[in-house]
Amino acid sequence: MDQDRIRIQHQIQSFRQFKDESDVKIKSAKVQIKDIQNQIAQEDQQIKALRKRIEELEKPEDGKEKNIDVLGEKMSSASEQFNQHNIALIRHQNLIGNFVKDKEFRDLKISELSHKIQNDRQRILSEDRERIDIEDQLIKIDQELQAYYLEKKNFQSTLSEAEQDFFKARNTINELDDEIRQMTKEQSQLQQIIQTLKDQFTEQKFQIQAVGERLRIEFNISVNDIINQEAEAGIDYEQLSEELEKIKVRMQSYGDVNPLAVEAYNEMKERYDNINVQRKDILDAKESLADTMKEIEKTATGQFMEAFEKVRVSFIEVFRSLFTEDDTCDLILLDTSNPLESDIEIIAKPKGKKPKSLSQLSGGEKTLTATALLFALYLLKPAPFCIFDEVDAPLDDANIQKFNNIIRKFSKDSQFIIVTHNKSTMAEVNVLYGVYMTEPGISAVSAVDFRSLKHEPILENIN
Repeated sequence: MDQDRIRIQHQIQSFRQFKDESDVKIKSAKVQIKDIQNQIAQEDQQIKALRKRIEELEKPEDGKEKNIDVLGEKMSSASEQFNQHNIALIRHQNLIGNFVKDKEFRDLKISELSHKIQNDRQRILSEDRERIDIEDQLIKIDQELQAYYLEKKNFQSTLSEAEQDFFKARNTINELDDEIRQMTKEQSQLQQIIQTLKDQFTEQKFQIQAVGERLRIEFNISVNDIINQEAEAGIDYEQLSEELEKIKVRMQSYGDVNPLAVEAYNEMKERYDNINVQRKDILDAKESLADTMKEIEKTATGQFMEAFEKVRVSFIEVFRSLFTEDDTCDLILLDTSNPLESDIEIIAKPKGKKPKSLSQLSGGEKTLTATALLFALYLLKPAPFCIFDEVDAPLDDANIQKFNNIIRKFSKDSQFIIVTHNKSTMAEVNVLYGVYMTEPGISAVSAVDFRSLKHEPILENIN
């Protein structure tokens, strides 16, 4: 598009330069015509004077015949000069007329090119705005995808950390539970021992009270008096000490009782409950994100299958237009259960051939198959312009004509830029650009617009 604009600007500049030169030539020709007209006027006056003189000399007088002959020769010479100047005047008038017509043609061409440039500028601005909108949408979608992936990554990281904290807390809680169970067991054992001692104490107390009551009634002896008496000889104190030591050792085997164990247990249980709540929130978010991804994948799969089916139908239609109606082709998904990641098999079977793969087709058949697939994709979402680089090189004359026909068909909606060396293709284009070398190492471009051939120049060469 930039090259077209530069080429058109060069043409406008050339036309304007030619217009300026034509204006200069017209002014010069007008000056020359004016000089010639002045000369003609002077010669006309001279001719009139000579004619008057001849009329005077034609009067019958002797000795004037020689003067008449001389004046006749002068008049003939003046008439010849007058005719030559008159011819030059007519030639210059024709030249000016041609200049004026050519100038009008150039002005018309400049106006057409200016209008075309204005339209091209508006179209380029519209396409630029559309391209910018599409780029903005793509950037926005990419940012949203990046945000989704980042959010997913953060969720996964948070979930992993929460799971690690959860497992650590659960291990700690299990250890505390074991410790509490052990302490509870020991506490239960101690309570049983205490209860046993209490029971024994109560039993002994009742027995002492019964014995004391019996002593008081039968022997009139007080228990306190017996207690205050000195101990009798023969009591085995060593045995009592051993039993006491055994009881102390047994008490020490129970270990220290941690009075903060219950508080620590409650704190760890609260932390465990909080971690469980966080884990539940993360699992819910993970499930929601998974549902969102499934919905996105479902939508993408639906759109892909819809687009794939359209491309497939268009591929068959374009393929048969390039070959024949009896030829077969198809696009097949190899993994229908996962279409977004599935490979696509391209089948192309011209009439009379049964190739197992595309590599067994000829160069021209491969080219036409690829062209059919490209135009099938093009029909899904037409582009403003397409570029083909020597696509027609492996094609024969018959296939060249098919290729040119389909290019001509689709050129109604898009512009096609074709790099080619084929004369048949060149004959079908609207504008032809030829690249040639003016000097070794220096290339130049020459453009021919076949659409403007109806504008024939009025003056082809002016000397």
